[in-house]
Amino acid sequence: MNFKRFGAPVALVAAAALALTGCAANEAGGGATDEAATGLSGTLVGGGASSQQAAQEAWVASFQTANPDVTIEYDPAGSGAGRDTFIAGGSNFAGSDRAFKDEEIAGDFASCVADTGIIEIPAYISPIAIIFNLEGVDSLNLDAATVAGIFSGKITTWNDPAIASANPDATLPATPITPVHRADDSGTTENFTDYLHAAAPEAWVDEADGVWPLEGGEAAQGTSGVVDTVTGGTGTIGYADASRAGDLGTVSIKVGDEYVEYSAEAAAAIVDASPFAEGRTDGDLAIELDRTSSEAGVYPIVLVSYLIGCSEYQDTEAGALVKAYFSSIISEDGQAISAEAAGTAPISSDLFDKASAAVESIK
Repeated sequence: MNFKRFGAPVALVAAAALALTGCAANEAGGGATDEAATGLSGTLVGGGASSQQAAQEAWVASFQTANPDVTIEYDPAGSGAGRDTFIAGGSNFAGSDRAFKDEEIAGDFASCVADTGIIEIPAYISPIAIIFNLEGVDSLNLDAATVAGIFSGKITTWNDPAIASANPDATLPATPITPVHRADDSGTTENFTDYLHAAAPEAWVDEADGVWPLEGGEAAQGTSGVVDTVTGGTGTIGYADASRAGDLGTVSIKVGDEYVEYSAEAAAAIVDASPFAEGRTDGDLAIELDRTSSEAGVYPIVLVSYLIGCSEYQDTEAGALVKAYFSSIISEDGQAISAEAAGTAPISSDLFDKASAAVESIK
């Protein structure tokens, strides 16, 4: 696998975030730089969720600045690829837009000491934006059934009555709709289809899956591929981590009787209102999101992306690096860095306490 190192150019990308967060963190006596272990050296290999790419670039730059003898490589090849590589022992940690399933956890992880299990930390919380490219239209209101109809190919033109009725002030052309989905096994796809199946089960009968379940539309590799395809098309619509929406049109989703725009705050609200998965170990903080919430201000198409590592590593030096890096990411400063770089929602204090205990348990 071709692992990409985020080196000096990334440090420049992250400089603004570090400048804004570093002073406050130092004044408070905490943060990613202060909490990073001293005297660390070696190479840490990770990969997976492309949604985490911007945040990982900033996290890597911060951590390597504090620990110049450490090299961190993160390959944003997609959640499915990241999980597979981690299982096979090709990486020290994974980024994934979904937690491992029960049947997957029952298997072996090559880098972990047998029968010690894994930890899963929901360290990256972000809305998934529905993005579109339609001349003269910057925003739209849509309900779950209409979104499902668009991506299933049942709603085929932009002036369809289901779209027009929710957007009486918009001038909608008869342009054909071209839905764009991920070509790879993607946690973003799994979160998006989980929302569609939960919120509009009659319109979207397929259960959540990281692999796009339908024929038709256009397929694109990774988050960047979806964004580029939507940007380069006419009448295109797709879904991507909100940090990558850029200047594309975006959709407000109907929740209860109101339409809610995506935001970090709205994404964090649904996470805090959702329970942890049952039957997991103390270090496995998988969350079962409530996609059908009708609470005010909640945005239901949210991506909770996990940091995944071993509870106990066969390579103890790798375990020490993972522990230090994960600690840096979940710290107040680490969360501020990703908020600046990728528009994420900082984890709550209660979630931080649980995540911190999980990370501290790494051996």
